[in-house]
Amino acid sequence: MSILSRLFGGNSGKPKAAEEAAAETYEGFRIVPTPMDEGATYRVCARIEKEVGGETKSHTLIRSDTLPGREEAVAASIRKAKQLIDERGERLFD
Repeated sequence: MSILSRLFGGNSGKPKAAEEAAAETYEGFRIVPTPMDEGATYRVCARIEKEVGGETKSHTLIRSDTLPGREEAVAASIRKAKQLIDERGERLFD
């Protein structure tokens, strides 16, 4: 990457910050899909939250899976988060 493109906001080669989609509640956990825009694809990503002992605990799920559409990535992010909740439950925050 040239110095000019770095100075004027060119792509740094890193994924763009995740944009949140509508949150969903599952088994007492809050799932916030945050698929990462990686140019032509979106990486499966979500934040999983739950209030435990008066404190909000959070876990970020980032998968290597990429999909061509944002809506597909949102659906896959929710599906993968539910799967992780089913497998680990509150141990997710250990």
